[in-house]
Amino acid sequence: MRSTRPKPLHLLCGRAMLLHILDAVAEVGAERAVVVVGHGAERITKKLVDDGPPGLPIDFVEQPVQKGTGDAVLVALTAFEDEVSLDEDDDGDLLVMPSDQPLLRATTLDDLVAQHRATGAACTILTARLDDPTGLGRVVHGKGGVTRIVEQRDADPDELRIDEINTSVYVFRRSLLAPALRRITPDNAQGEYYLTDVVAVLAEAGHHVGALEIGDPAEALGVNDRGQLAEAEAELRRRTNARWLASGVTMVDPVTTYVDSTVKLGVDVTLFPGVILQGATTIGEHSEVGPGSRLVDCVVGADCTLTHTVAFDATIGDGARVGPFASLPPGAVIAPGSVTGAFYTPDGRGRQGD
Repeated sequence: MRSTRPKPLHLLCGRAMLLHILDAVAEVGAERAVVVVGHGAERITKKLVDDGPPGLPIDFVEQPVQKGTGDAVLVALTAFEDEVSLDEDDDGDLLVMPSDQPLLRATTLDDLVAQHRATGAACTILTARLDDPTGLGRVVHGKGGVTRIVEQRDADPDELRIDEINTSVYVFRRSLLAPALRRITPDNAQGEYYLTDVVAVLAEAGHHVGALEIGDPAEALGVNDRGQLAEAEAELRRRTNARWLASGVTMVDPVTTYVDSTVKLGVDVTLFPGVILQGATTIGEHSEVGPGSRLVDCVVGADCTLTHTVAFDATIGDGARVGPFASLPPGAVIAPGSVTGAFYTPDGRGRQGD
């Protein structure tokens, strides 16, 4: 990402990327989440403690040395040691996900878990079919299920023609995962423990490994650079706008309307082109905002009209008319029913001016 910010904390629709993933996990009904942290551990932990989904307990375990995805999951399992021996008969399931796939829907995860439980699999992999799978791990099927995942550099010509790829999202039967992880080795060019190797270990031991092909491969988009971050942002904004349109909000041009996932809108709100709503902004019912307005962490009452207004942490009372070209600094208060007029700026004490 070429950034001092840890990748999981890059913002999408005003919310950290990892929080979007945990939102989906919470919606599926997970009992708890375990987050493996390394680089930027303190910042990640604080963000999740402050803003994590309500009702989802989150534990943190540190991977002191990054020795691969298999090692990361083995470290994560230490969070469960106080509950049950991982080698005992335990029918619990573990959903394993990377922290950079913010477009995965809760419904997709729900389908994955449902298939896993219905088939009694030891592991079920979320897969996707791509026109160009170059560089990605191929999913190899055998009699009765998946036999292994082969990486691009290790694939033979027949395996390179496979267009089904591993998305790095799995459900494991918890009692089988730890023993399988202990059987993998870092016998590869990177000298790391790969979680993908667990698939072959389970299959060779006679356990069923299944696969669920995702309907929309774009859901599994991983964010590894700023370009992919922008792609994910565009899709999440499209979903956010579609949700508000279905809830009774009018957007004259959804393509040019930007609404953070943290914003709250009342019924019959109208948003004109060029509107940007960010942070904890709330807009009351029947209000009209725009065109060309940007509101950050603002509270706007009902029946208001804002035109070409830029405001930060401001409060606008019911029935107020603000703008055009108003500028409201933090703490500004517009009284209910007020009309500011053009080029309005409050006085230095944050009160409404003349």
